Amino acid sequence: MFEFVDQKNPEFAAFASTHPNGNFLQAPFWSDVKQQWGARYILSRNTAGQVRATMLVLIRKVPYLPYTLLYAPRGPVCNSDDLEALTDLVAAVKKLAKEQNAYLFKADPSFEATDDGFRSAAAAAGLSIRETGKNFDGIQPRFVFRLNIENKSYEQLFEAFHSKTRYNIRLAARKGVTVRQGTKDDLPAFHQIMKVTGARDHFGIRPLSYFERMYDVMADEQLHLYMAELDGQPIAGTIAIYYGDKVWYLYGASSNEHRNAMPNYLLQQAMIQWAIEKKCRIYDFRGVSGDLSPENPLYGLYRFKKGFSGDLVEFIGECEIVFKPLVKKAIDLAQKIL
Repeated sequence: MFEFVDQKNPEFAAFASTHPNGNFLQAPFWSDVKQQWGARYILSRNTAGQVRATMLVLIRKVPYLPYTLLYAPRGPVCNSDDLEALTDLVAAVKKLAKEQNAYLFKADPSFEATDDGFRSAAAAAGLSIRETGKNFDGIQPRFVFRLNIENKSYEQLFEAFHSKTRYNIRLAARKGVTVRQGTKDDLPAFHQIMKVTGARDHFGIRPLSYFERMYDVMADEQLHLYMAELDGQPIAGTIAIYYGDKVWYLYGASSNEHRNAMPNYLLQQAMIQWAIEKKCRIYDFRGVSGDLSPENPLYGLYRFKKGFSGDLVEFIGECEIVFKPLVKKAIDLAQKIL
């Protein structure tokens, strides 16, 4: 049976944070970061009354139209082949869709593309799986790099890094780059470097207020801001998120100056060390392209993350339930035009 629960429900929080498929995007606190969205929290129990699945669903009003989008980022949290749990969650989503006049439900689970158990259960539960492209075509990246750090020391991990990666970590230290954990007061400097990075690499960035809200919601237990400095000046920075048994590298930025000092390598070192301190199982480098051709403009990002000897993981793609096909078709067309 499913039930809609409060954000502070302790069973929801405990299950979402301890399940192996848990993700910070499914944490109850994530809805506080996404303040422009509504949120509902779904909990499913087995016949013994035990929690078997949770799902945070964000609700977004479609501008100028009387419809909403339902979105479960990296949800649901459950065993991938649990058909009863998935069927229960889909029933909850359908009820929510009627309440919110939703035209579409979308999710991008943390299940791997090779997980045939989830494919079968999803189809039986009424979820359609849509494979996104090999680049950053979906809401969340379909391809990520993950480093298994369970019961490993940093020294053990370091020895497994590519020789060039080890060299660049040492080079950054020799050049005088230092890394420290930042505070909220460092966010304006970090954001300024993000602007430089966005202009250089041709992607949009969020406003400073978004990062400040994220910091207020999660720091210091869940969020660490790291700043790399040279001669006392910030030259790069990253934001890492800790939740459950994982740490994610969420945002990174570097200035155009002193890139040859390799500050990004030392920043990765600091985040991996934090993950080890928290006794995590996984350090997640987040997205890369699934097109591994050296001609791909995103190949450099892949090569950088690959140097830390993680595993390339392909997720299953986006799951959908279309409630209003004509509305979806019109909105998809409008988005392409925009």
